[in-house]
Amino acid sequence: MQTVVVNSSFSSWQPVKSGVPQGSIPGPMLFNIFISDWDNGVKCTLAKFTAGTKLSGQVGTWDCRDTLQEDLDRQEECAKKNLMKFIMDKCKVLHLGKHNPGLQHSLGLTWLGNNSLERDLGVLVDSKLTMSQQSAAATKKANRMLGCINRDITSRNKRVIIPLYSAPFRPYLEYCIQFSSPLYKEDVGRLARVQRRATKMIKGLGSLPYDERLR
Repeated sequence: MQTVVVNSSFSSWQPVKSGVPQGSIPGPMLFNIFISDWDNGVKCTLAKFTAGTKLSGQVGTWDCRDTLQEDLDRQEECAKKNLMKFIMDKCKVLHLGKHNPGLQHSLGLTWLGNNSLERDLGVLVDSKLTMSQQSAAATKKANRMLGCINRDITSRNKRVIIPLYSAPFRPYLEYCIQFSSPLYKEDVGRLARVQRRATKMIKGLGSLPYDERLR
């Protein structure tokens, strides 16, 4: 049974006939139990998340392609067995590697489209693994946040700017940096320019060289 509470008002109790109430304490545990057998018999690598499923494998020959396709068919069977369905518009294939043959795959009766860029847990991954798109996205978010600080915060005192930079701003540049470490000078420079802009905001540091502002 579940009820909805808004301020101090309670709705009437209603039976939960399927699924798990959102926000409930046992919800994650019940969900893990529900999907625990989805990787049974899977030969490729299967990653299971609340919002999606990722299947990956090395495909260099038709035999490898068939192995991956069999695992895709197995996922479709599991979905039907559990009265679930994949959202086909969100099911895409990302081919990695310079000499990848780019073979097609299907999920059920639907041929899956190919993407050159995918978002994986907030990180943009392209087919060349350059991470340039991730650097550009992180820079855009950080610049937007920095613009809000510059526009809405009148103080330029170091005790005010540094906590604002460290808490809501800097994480945009550092998220998954171990994975998305920039490979090109252009990407490194793009991220550094944001930090240069941030250090100039502190009163009395704008005229100093960048290295001194960092210190």
